[in-house]
Amino acid sequence: MYMRTVINVKTEKEVKTRAQKLAKEMGLSLSAVINAYLKQFIRDREVHFSITPQMFPELENLLGKIEFDIQSGRNIKKHLTSL
Repeated sequence: MYMRTVINVKTEKEVKTRAQKLAKEMGLSLSAVINAYLKQFIRDREVHFSITPQMFPELENLLGKIEFDIQSGRNIKKHLTSL
């Protein structure tokens, strides 16, 4: 049996809330997610950060529809004229 301990981590309230919500949607607790990351950190001896911006799914979906319209020639005004 493993001995458990507590780690206090300071983070923004919104970050914690959003992380808890996402973990719950995935059927996990936030503690389980953090423990998995810590175990991976120990195992791999690496830290990964991504600075690549990620689009929200809603924006990605909208841009896909726009791209489809452009390729189909739909909902596109060829030239703008000034008044």
